[in-house]
Amino acid sequence: MVPKGKLIIIGGAINTGSFAETQFGLPENMNFFERGILKRITTESTKDIESRFEIITTASLMPEKVGEEYIKAYAQLDVHNVGVLNITNREEANSLENCERIKAADVIVFTGGDQLRLSSIFGGTKIHQILLEKYKNEPVVIAGTSAGAAASSKNMIYQGSSKDALLKGEVKITGGLGFIDDVIVDTHFVQRGRIGRLLYAAASNPGILGIGLGEDTGLFISDGHIMEAIGSGMVILVDGRNMADTNLTDVEMGQPVSIKNMVVHVMCDGDVYDLTDHSLVIHHPKVIPVG
Repeated sequence: MVPKGKLIIIGGAINTGSFAETQFGLPENMNFFERGILKRITTESTKDIESRFEIITTASLMPEKVGEEYIKAYAQLDVHNVGVLNITNREEANSLENCERIKAADVIVFTGGDQLRLSSIFGGTKIHQILLEKYKNEPVVIAGTSAGAAASSKNMIYQGSSKDALLKGEVKITGGLGFIDDVIVDTHFVQRGRIGRLLYAAASNPGILGIGLGEDTGLFISDGHIMEAIGSGMVILVDGRNMADTNLTDVEMGQPVSIKNMVVHVMCDGDVYDLTDHSLVIHHPKVIPVG
């Protein structure tokens, strides 16, 4: 069944003009509005700027600050019907009031933070079921940045240092919120050197496509399988379907892992990848001659 909803996953550190979601400093990133990620989230909704937005700050350690920044950022795009849901426990994720707010929303945005908080607080709750049903049956837009992006898939990386990622047992994987199958998402990908985490994930389950999202960069996913790169940076894809060999099951815990013949793609703004046939179409912008 082709979902009617749209999914937008972002690698983190979206430039909202503050430091609320990153420890690295936003001035290094392209302007949020110039590259159009927030604008794209808005225009993909059927009601555009009239849409009802719910910002879910559950993953964040600074939920009030992050919520305020999103309200300010959307106000600059003339979007004013924005609410913030800081759901902190499973009781709140099952409450009638919060469920009704999610039912009425046209756009739901999961902010950054700790993706394990998202899976452990929302997994199997009434809000989780409502979100899955809305994504399948309504033209809702569900967006997630950083932790919100990592938790969007059925399988989710929640722990593992970049430095030791290719040591057996270092990368920890659990279940996510399940809006999209057959992929696993990692964020802050280029900036934090997380290629080893995706290589390990793909080697342990070669049928799953690894998606590494750079900061201020994302994927717009429509029809459940068409993925368009958006934003100012890169998306790295790790495809293990043709992996020839690995010693993953032979080495002891903590030992290095060998991998043979892993395919890697790099996507930039406008490139499109089809999860159905695993084809990548690279966008070639027209070069305008100078003078």
